[in-house]
Amino acid sequence: MTVGLIHPFTFGDMSQKDLLGGKGANLAEMVRIGLPVPPGFTITTHACRQYLQSGEMPTTLNSEIDAALSELEKQTGKKFGGVENPLLVSVRSGAKFSMPGMMETVLNVGMTPEVTESLAATSGNPRFAWDSYRRFIEMFGKIVCDIAPQEFHKVQERVASSVGIGNIQGLDVESLKLLCDGFIKVITLATGKDFPKDP
Repeated sequence: MTVGLIHPFTFGDMSQKDLLGGKGANLAEMVRIGLPVPPGFTITTHACRQYLQSGEMPTTLNSEIDAALSELEKQTGKKFGGVENPLLVSVRSGAKFSMPGMMETVLNVGMTPEVTESLAATSGNPRFAWDSYRRFIEMFGKIVCDIAPQEFHKVQERVASSVGIGNIQGLDVESLKLLCDGFIKVITLATGKDFPKDP
């Protein structure tokens, strides 16, 4: 993995919160002392500073992310965006200092409708697969697209009431698919862009 704007968890220690943020530095420290940590990487504060100064993503960031994901694929035997054995990742924000409730997370990055169908088949639990995809779409909409949570709550209430259920925990697979479609429509209307199909 190229050393630059991205560092694997195998790089660094807890003293490097300025560079890696609190989560990244603590994960690096855990790896350093031999604790079991799933493979991953940290986008450094240098990348954030460059973005804040220029208003644009650093030119090498996408290629560094691609290289880091490729390394994760080798380590896990999974493929990001792959249908058969998909690599799903969590994107977690971090800072030098702890700020409970302020840092956002997007889970299940890498899910698509095709990945969801594959996960449903291999896990034997379609409801789990479609609820995971629903969570990803909702988090993407709220955090990445900055859409108000109530927009998603309206869709949840509409779908739940249409099948006579008080909350989404009781929704079956077909209703969860409708909920996913509804969430995607919320994002498309709010952003004027199609929901990304390529992770």
